[in-house]
Amino acid sequence: MSWSAGLRAASPQALRALYDRTHRAVFTYAARIARSRETAEEIALDVYLDVWRRAATYDPESGSVMAWIMNQTRSRAIDRLRLENRRKRVNPFPDAPAESAGTDHNAALVDDDRRRALAIALTVLSIDERNAIESAYFCDNSYSEAAERLGEPAGTVKTRIRSGLAKLRDELALKSEDL
Repeated sequence: MSWSAGLRAASPQALRALYDRTHRAVFTYAARIARSRETAEEIALDVYLDVWRRAATYDPESGSVMAWIMNQTRSRAIDRLRLENRRKRVNPFPDAPAESAGTDHNAALVDDDRRRALAIALTVLSIDERNAIESAYFCDNSYSEAAERLGEPAGTVKTRIRSGLAKLRDELALKSEDL
């Protein structure tokens, strides 16, 4: 029985043989992208769990088993990096008082000015651009999750986010020149 036939049949022996033959490459690729051994281990585990669950959906016409697995590895590693970067940008304790609260009145004024400038800058966005940006950045969705949520193709959502962010950058740059 070939790998692809064994994989589509979800044969435990075929999946074990596949794991034995590919796990080093999967782990190494995940570690290279994620730059963390622990994260790479989690990614590899997720990949093989997904391979087990979706084994029957593998289509040998669309590529080799190894390419299918490595594509999943790449996607999961990139998704993990994006999630970690998003977590770094978002304050995990939004109700906690800011460090400078009460101690630096000027910093609070600057923050208020920035908030106002951002609110004004947001008015240059189209409704679609604003929805795409809010869905991706403020709701912690990946591009594909934002696209699904908005009922739009992923490419369309990515384009709207890029164009919206460019408009925001330009508008905020103009506002900072005015100050």
